[in-house]
Amino acid sequence: MNINWFDDDVYKLLMRLSINFVFITIIVRFIYYKITKRKDYLFTYYLLGFIIFFICFSLKKLDIDTGMGLGLFAIFSIIRYRTNQIEIKEMTYLFIVIGLSVVNSLASNKISMTELAIVNLFILGMTYSLEYLWLLKHETRKSILFENIKLIDISKQDELKAELERRTGLIINRVEIGRLNFLDDTAQVRIFYYDDEQKFSDYNDDAS
Repeated sequence: MNINWFDDDVYKLLMRLSINFVFITIIVRFIYYKITKRKDYLFTYYLLGFIIFFICFSLKKLDIDTGMGLGLFAIFSIIRYRTNQIEIKEMTYLFIVIGLSVVNSLASNKISMTELAIVNLFILGMTYSLEYLWLLKHETRKSILFENIKLIDISKQDELKAELERRTGLIINRVEIGRLNFLDDTAQVRIFYYDDEQKFSDYNDDAS
């Protein structure tokens, strides 16, 4: 039984993995997380990114037919978050993580490491520019357990917003209603507000 313990592709794996790790970390940890404080998505982005990287690298290594490879990759594209609806911004970052992992793992030998780094730098630069330079207002959110369920009515949105602003001390941009519990007369409410519009900065962002 012939077992191959080492070959030259190990160096390619380590180099590509390093590039993938560095750029995903910068985008996910220092751009996305710094704004949203969402630890749950931080966990998902890291693991999903590296799982896809290793799967794609292995498919390339095994020379699996392109059609089969695309079929396997399509499995990931139909994954849905059934418990909580994923928002468009989180979906965009998810696509960025998947895209970088696929590009970094499947780039052929005709593409130099310099060219691969340029691709990653371009995506990183665009992400940073959109978040910090062009889109100056950063919308932050909090999840709140609201006890006054009588205000959870489409005709009382202004009253609900005013009550939430009174309780939180925040200037609220918009409100989303989540799960309702009629037994306890409570509702999960998500509030959205702009950091740069607040009159103080000593509140704690929700990490959920």
